[in-house]
Formats: sequence, C-alpha cells, structure tokens
Amino acid sequence: MSANATKAYISVLLLPRAILHYATEAMSRSKSQNRSAKADQRPRRPASQPVRPPAGQPASQPARQPTSTPLKAEPVQAPTFSRTGVDATARLPEAVPTILETQPDANYALIDSGNGQKLERYGPYRIVRPEAAALWSPLLPQKHWEAADAVFTGDTDEEGPGRWRFPRATLGETWPMRFDDIAFHGRFTSFRHVGVFPEQAAHWRWMVKRIKACKAQGHQPRILNLFGYTGLASLVAAHAGAEVTHVDASKKAIGWARENQALAKLDQKPIRWICDDAMKFVLREGRRGKTYDGILLDPPKYGRGPKGEVWQLFEQLPDMLSAVEAITDPKADFVVLTSYAVRQSFYGLHELMQEVYAPRGGHLASGELVLREETGGRALSTSLFSRWTLGPENE
Repeated sequence: MSANATKAYISVLLLPRAILHYATEAMSRSKSQNRSAKADQRPRRPASQPVRPPAGQPASQPARQPTSTPLKAEPVQAPTFSRTGVDATARLPEAVPTILETQPDANYALIDSGNGQKLERYGPYRIVRPEAAALWSPLLPQKHWEAADAVFTGDTDEEGPGRWRFPRATLGETWPMRFDDIAFHGRFTSFRHVGVFPEQAAHWRWMVKRIKACKAQGHQPRILNLFGYTGLASLVAAHAGAEVTHVDASKKAIGWARENQALAKLDQKPIRWICDDAMKFVLREGRRGKTYDGILLDPPKYGRGPKGEVWQLFEQLPDMLSAVEAITDPKADFVVLTSYAVRQSFYGLHELMQEVYAPRGGHLASGELVLREETGGRALSTSLFSRWTLGPENE
C-alpha cells in the first residue's frame, strides 16, 4: 500500500461519523487501480478480534465474554414515577451523618486491616480478603496474617471472581456460625463473600427492637427483604416475630437461605422464599395492592434476574425506590436502604430517600456502616445506608 493510501485509510478511522460517508465516497473515486487492488488484498481481521486503535488513542476495554450461552436480557420497563404536585421543598427531620458500628464479639471480629486487605475472624476461622478501603498499614505483625485459615485471591472488585487458598488445612465449603440466637452457615463463595455481611448487624438489632415493639401493640408486622441473599436478615426478622417475604434473583442464594432456616430451626416461621427479579416483584405487588410495614433493600451495583433481567444501580434505583414507596403501608414503620457502591456518597441515597418519603412525614437517618477493629482503634467503612422511620429513630 502506498503512503497516500495508508494516510487515507487511517484518516477514515479517525473521521467523525457525520462525515464518514463523504470520506468513503471520496476514496472510491480514486483512479489508482493498483492502490485499490492492494487494499483489497489486505488481510481481514477476524470478527472476534478487536480492532487496534490508531496510535496515541487509548484502547477500549473489551466486553467480558461469557463462558456459556447467556440468558437473553429482558430489561424491566419500570415506569418513570412523576413528582408532579409534590412539594419539592418538603424535607424530613434528618440525622446526618449517622455512623453505625458493629463491635467484635464471639462470632465475628475485624482483627486487623491495611494494605488493601482485612483480617477477620468468622467463628473458628481467620480469613483474609481484599478490602480497597483499607488504605493504611496493618497494625499487627505479619505472623498474625500468615496464621490465617483461608485467603481469597483474585479480583479485588466487590463482585469479582477469584479463588480461596487454605494455607493450614483444606476446609469445607461451609462451617457453623451464629448471630445472637440464630445459627447459620458461613460459606466460601467464588466472589470472596462468606455468606454474611457482619456490618449489617447494626441494622438487624435495631430492626428486632422495632418488630418487638410492634408485636407488643398486637400487630404482626409484614417485612419485605429485597435482594435478600442468604437470608440472615429474613431469619432475624422472623425470629423476632415478623411475617417475612424474602426476594432474591438467585436460585442458589434461595437454596442457601433455606439451608440456614433449617439450621436455625425456624422452619415453622412465616417466611416466603421467592426467586424473582426485584423490580418485577415490587411492581406486581403494587398492582395487587399489597403493602408492607418494613422494607429492607440491599441492591448490588449490577445484577441479572432469573430471566436475564438487567439491574444497574445508578440507572434504576430511583424508579425502584419509588415503586417501593408505593407498597409501603400508610402506617409502615421503616424502610432501610443499603448500598456497597463505592462511587456513591451516602448523601446520594439520603437525598433520594428525602425526595421519595418526605410526603409521608417521619424521620430520616443516613450515613455509613463501619466495623471497629478488635483493638478498639480504627474503624473500617464498608457500606452506605439511609433509613426512613415513621416514628423517631430511637423508638
């Protein structure tokens, strides 16, 4: 290919789409048959091979290729909820920032953290996992870290895949754990999670008090747990006396939740286990006129429903929360929203909750969930939250 043809070819790659057609026609009018013939003989890049960008331009990240035939994506067409007629200046009394701590106990402790990792104790095991928020240096000597029973290696993203390494002895997939009076399974998953988020204990103990207060007034509260994972929050609510509906898109997670229910000997408690897309379920409940006295939401940044429905936190959370408000009972007690999305601020959740729940009245507290290290010193922030209550927070 001549130098002129090479320049023309590269120029086509760099031209904006608006003038690409014009440039293509100009090249086709070239009278140099030799140049065109050589261009036609140029090796073609296979369709699966990404095109190399021109020099000086960054390469885009290729999409992750699925290892099996993917489910057909069926995005849920949620309505865009209008705020017409709502006083945009109305605000709830608020407590910000609210920092909720989970202290170490016999079942769980944050032993040490630093250098992008955390050393934790889950029941009998010491476990090392990635923790991007641990920017500081560890306090304990290296020997404490080297004595870990399990170490997760691989993707440091919250939902990134990897594998477990067992330096001392090979461990089974599950082991017995307890939260207060409730038995459940700790579990080594392929996405660094262990079947429980201990920082949520601050919400759970607060929820138990409110459920028991409601029961004392002669009413059995109806609790909805969306994105319920392995079901510990659902078991805590049922154990306290609530009627619980647990929703998760993963059949595997629903199976784990049922195993935990059996281990906790709570089989007779009123819990509905539902494998469904959370948005579809909430919209369907709204059409049925079903309402709940307490609602928990712990949505991921990204996820898929059982039929390939796509969940994107930053795109769909506003509509999800509006749909949730529609099934919040007029005399409901609380709504708790938690997020592990690292590029969000708790103020983002807070202002969204203000917008949606201000017309109902009540109170709003928002902030961060943190784990306090066993030494009583440093606190590790793990997630953001915002929770609405009809009555005061401390009731």
